[in-house]
Amino acid sequence: MTFRTNLTAFCFILLTTVAQADIVTPKHNAVASAHPLATKAGLEILQAGGNAFDAAVTVASVLGVVEPYSAGIGGGGFWMLHQAKNNKTLMIDAREKAPAAATRDMFLNKKGAVDRDLAINTALSAGIPGQAAAMAHLAEHYGTLPLGKTLAAAIHYADTGFPANKVYLQLAKVRHSVLQRYPASKRLFLLDGAEMDIGTLIRQPGLADTLQALAKDGFAGFYKGDVAKRLVKGVQAYGGIWTEQDLADYTVVERDPIRFNYQGATIWSAPPPSSGGVALQQMFGMMSQFKYSDMNEADKTHLLIEVMRRAYRDRAEYLGDSDFVKIPLNRITSEEYLQDLSDSISMAHATPSSSLGLPKQVGSGTHTTHFSIIDKQGNQVAATLSINLPFGNGVTIEGTGVLLNNEMDDFSAKPGSPNAYGLIGSEANAIEPGKRPLSSMTPTFMEFGPKDNRQLAVIGTPGGSRIITMVFLGLLEALDQKGIQSWVDRPRFHHQFAPDVVQYEDDAFDPKLKAALEKRGHTLKSVGREYGDMHTVRWYQKNGEVEAASDKRRLGYAEISP
Repeated sequence: MTFRTNLTAFCFILLTTVAQADIVTPKHNAVASAHPLATKAGLEILQAGGNAFDAAVTVASVLGVVEPYSAGIGGGGFWMLHQAKNNKTLMIDAREKAPAAATRDMFLNKKGAVDRDLAINTALSAGIPGQAAAMAHLAEHYGTLPLGKTLAAAIHYADTGFPANKVYLQLAKVRHSVLQRYPASKRLFLLDGAEMDIGTLIRQPGLADTLQALAKDGFAGFYKGDVAKRLVKGVQAYGGIWTEQDLADYTVVERDPIRFNYQGATIWSAPPPSSGGVALQQMFGMMSQFKYSDMNEADKTHLLIEVMRRAYRDRAEYLGDSDFVKIPLNRITSEEYLQDLSDSISMAHATPSSSLGLPKQVGSGTHTTHFSIIDKQGNQVAATLSINLPFGNGVTIEGTGVLLNNEMDDFSAKPGSPNAYGLIGSEANAIEPGKRPLSSMTPTFMEFGPKDNRQLAVIGTPGGSRIITMVFLGLLEALDQKGIQSWVDRPRFHHQFAPDVVQYEDDAFDPKLKAALEKRGHTLKSVGREYGDMHTVRWYQKNGEVEAASDKRRLGYAEISP
């Protein structure tokens, strides 16, 4: 028995060594993010000897400064990591948590309806942020450089300022009425009403001081001591319910990713409390029951809409924080279950969502950011970070520069009622103290391609409820061996079960395809604009070549090192 066990172990090590010998490590470092300043800062850290995890801290922190409308240390997110030296893939869950004083009905008015303003535009809507904890965790366990080095660029841009761009000006206008409610936000982000143009300098000296404290003292620099006291005092002054104990008790969680195979590809994606990985596994699992590659364009599009519909239906029914609710993960991702779902799909007619049944208990962020990184050792990071709506809930805590999230709206404030994105939730995602709200953030890795040309994709995007379907469509482009820019440029469409409409970008469907879909019973609704901001990296494992691409819809920037 001992001999046989040792022989088996030896064979496994031998096969693993051979497999790894066939992989050529990346010839270049690569970073793709939503802002040129963040991408360049990340590459500088890599060129200075840091690894992908160090660069991730730098990129995330700079984005939190130059994209205050998207994600900062007042928010949270999911960080997919692959550590090359031990072939380890995991997700760091830095999702916000409900404060200890949170209650199930905290956003309901006297009539029992959800008070939307209370749920998205006040300090009460802020969960305990996880971003700073994630940075400290990465530095302590995965990086090679101190936070003083990796946060330096963010501290610089917070202190000296960054030039406003068109996206900043657009979103500041969208949230103007909320930002001007709160003095620090009005002063910092609206310049007290002064006229702003492209190039206007936005300075955040209080945020620079908070980042300095994080750099000096790590976790304790944000979640304990002076910064924590100021945060709690400010939150409570605006009607929030944070306590110093809430901050001190915050922890990130390392979770095993959702992992599955599809036609020779292996996909790793975010597990609960993200719904992204489960939805991707379900959609690809349903597709595997059909001869998708042999279909015409109308059939392919119809099938994709139908698998989206069913995955989002199950999202509403079953998913939440797995530390609080029992999720029937094995059942809803089993081959038998997915076969049953696919059997309910008619290729001739759209399935009315109402015929699939509403979640038992019935009667995610528009602003988020993403970045992708690969270093020359083969370490990988896909991180999707958020404060939920643009500029979060609009509250900036005086003296800290911390702009608060409104992620409490991602809970089911009233099970069965839609949130800001129209997503329905059930009891699985009801508010509870210490619980993390369900998310659509879907940072993902995919190994794919023929045996003689295996490739690795690092991919993700912001976009609220549409994140999952954007990543899904991007992965399909990769599986078709399309160029990396086409992954992010592909015109997008989306179905989320309720409302029962196909949302689409104007160039997603030509007149012939529209007519074919409408003939099958689909209701089509243009969103009237482009959406999403995808950033991705591809590594060819045979020769070590690396590519990176950023979405042309926004201002992102992708670059590989010389």
